[in-house]
Amino acid sequence: MFVKAKLNYTRLSPRKVKLVIDLVRGLPVQKAAEQLKHLSKQSAGPVLKLLQSAIANAVNNHKLDKKSLFISSVTVGQGPVLKRFRPRAFGRAAGIRKPTSHIQLTVSDSEVAKSKVVKSA
Repeated sequence: MFVKAKLNYTRLSPRKVKLVIDLVRGLPVQKAAEQLKHLSKQSAGPVLKLLQSAIANAVNNHKLDKKSLFISSVTVGQGPVLKRFRPRAFGRAAGIRKPTSHIQLTVSDSEVAKSKVVKSA
């Protein structure tokens, strides 16, 4: 069974989040949580919180065993970009882009789904 959790409008760049999610894709959830706890990237915190939410959904809503769960897929997409301006010399203004991300994480417990996990290179 697949259990999904989503985190929308996170104030992190999708490019930086992708570095973290590539490390945990396909891992058992307990191993992935340990990896995220000790990772020194800023995006590791929100991804860990999302993983814990997906685990809680699986255990409480679907009565799945926490020890048998693994991350079957995790994706990140680009959200809307906040556009701000900063004053510069001679009365000019320079643009600042503040990107957001949409992260979707799916955990599963079945052996059939394990074989379908494709780890990107």
